[in-house]
Amino acid sequence: MKILVTGAAGFIGGHVAEALAKRGDEVVGLDNFNDYYDPAKKRRNAQRLKKYPNFRLAEADIRNREQMFALFAEEKFVAVAHIAAMAGVRNAVAKPALYVNVNLNGSQNLMDAALAAGGLENFVCASTSSIYGNTKTLPFVESDPCDRPIQPYAASKRAAEMLGYSYHYLYKLNFTALRFFTVYGPHGRPDMMPYLLAESIYKGVQIPLYEGDMRRDWTYVEDTVKGVVTAIDRPLGYEIINLGRGEPVALADFIDKLEHLAGRKANLISKPKLAADMYVTYADISKARRLLDFKPSISVDEGVKRFWDWYQKEQAELASG
Repeated sequence: MKILVTGAAGFIGGHVAEALAKRGDEVVGLDNFNDYYDPAKKRRNAQRLKKYPNFRLAEADIRNREQMFALFAEEKFVAVAHIAAMAGVRNAVAKPALYVNVNLNGSQNLMDAALAAGGLENFVCASTSSIYGNTKTLPFVESDPCDRPIQPYAASKRAAEMLGYSYHYLYKLNFTALRFFTVYGPHGRPDMMPYLLAESIYKGVQIPLYEGDMRRDWTYVEDTVKGVVTAIDRPLGYEIINLGRGEPVALADFIDKLEHLAGRKANLISKPKLAADMYVTYADISKARRLLDFKPSISVDEGVKRFWDWYQKEQAELASG
């Protein structure tokens, strides 16, 4: 099966592309290597994928309609795993137009290109737990209206989900939106808390710790990827599905686990909670279990250990050149 993976040089996209290539699919990985974080890190991610003969990298931007139409016309994809996005809840507050352009308009370009080329059996789109905003419903359930996003990142993602429904209704596009919950693990984004914590512990870098009883549904990337791959294989018409562990853990406890493994403390400085931040994320994963046979198997204790082992190895490799 020929599959397009957008954001293939990024954290989750790279893992998805690798999982598909390992099982023998023909994978085209798309990325524009933007500078939201160091493009060199993305280049390293892409490099590890090039060892698979059935993987090809396409360097392009989903905002460019002509490029997307040409790519789909040439490749005739059977499925799309659309992971690319402008990420970062806090950065979106400063640059809302950019987030709408990439996350909504870019997603529309992909769907339009897929319809024009024909033959696409399934479109799987990465979404986010941030969509739930300040909902009072716990755990988060997919039937929640999600009509009060508290920052532009979540609003752009919710808009893409809704546009996906329109394309399913009008054009019969199979569209599954997967709402990710605080994914962490090897090759993680350097702006996310696990990586920032590791940097602080390993290098003594000072990082902010925002006040409040923050709890997150920490989900190890291997579990998330299994959910994505199954969703690719199962056209479901139109569905929105949570992919989390269903087990929120306090940020303070996550920090303790990492510090205990390292035998050192992070260099943290207390900061007031930001308006764009949520206090808790907590996934109801009953729908994922039913539709995707989703069974997250990596505990937070095990996930933190795997992540810390990888981080130390990466730093040693970077130091040796």
